[in-house]
Amino acid sequence: MKKKLDAAGFTTSLQEFEFGGKKSWNLIADWPRGGRTGKVLMVGAHLDSVETSPGINDNGSSVAAILETALTVSAKNVTPAQHLRFGFWGTEEETYIGSTHYVNTLPAAELSKITAYLNFDMIGSPNPGYFVYDQSPEVARHFDRYFTAKGIPTEPATALNGRSDHEPFLAKGVAVGGIFTGSAEIKTLEQAAKWGGTAGEAMDKCYHQACDTPANIDRRALDVNSDAVAAMVWKLGVRG
Repeated sequence: MKKKLDAAGFTTSLQEFEFGGKKSWNLIADWPRGGRTGKVLMVGAHLDSVETSPGINDNGSSVAAILETALTVSAKNVTPAQHLRFGFWGTEEETYIGSTHYVNTLPAAELSKITAYLNFDMIGSPNPGYFVYDQSPEVARHFDRYFTAKGIPTEPATALNGRSDHEPFLAKGVAVGGIFTGSAEIKTLEQAAKWGGTAGEAMDKCYHQACDTPANIDRRALDVNSDAVAAMVWKLGVRG
């Protein structure tokens, strides 16, 4: 990851921390062009999985989408209105330790520059829902408009409240947003009617299981949501 981002022209750093007697790392990648307004749009996803799972949907799906967005920023050599920063977190599965460490060690003056933090955690579930984080309504509206334009109804991502890397940012007063396709939650008849898929089954029956392999990804959901990641970076960060 670091080599790819370095080669694409990002300024990267590894932030080391310790949890449970073991070392872990966050990877931070800053795009050096633009952003002279002193405002920062930050986008993130966690790199780790649980020991029982390869972690392809949770959370390789989101990491891949964010990395592709970052590489597109480089390929287009954009000069964004806001400074763009990408965070790849360690030790999320132990209650978002890496992102908490980042937020708690970031100087207050730097934290105040972050206009929004967009978090992505599981965006390719095989029996997907389309959920939008609702803690910061001003950010959620942008995601809802994107999905409305695609003809896809959304629901609030309440199942992810308190469960991912946006929480430390939210606790510090940063506006947050993101999308989620579901984990062990059971898809209802009403949800299957509007999104397709199978009612009465988990949205990701391989959540934290050994079967969370590349075969566990719904490619349409991953495609739509990867486009949403890029669209929000352009809407909120590049155009500002």
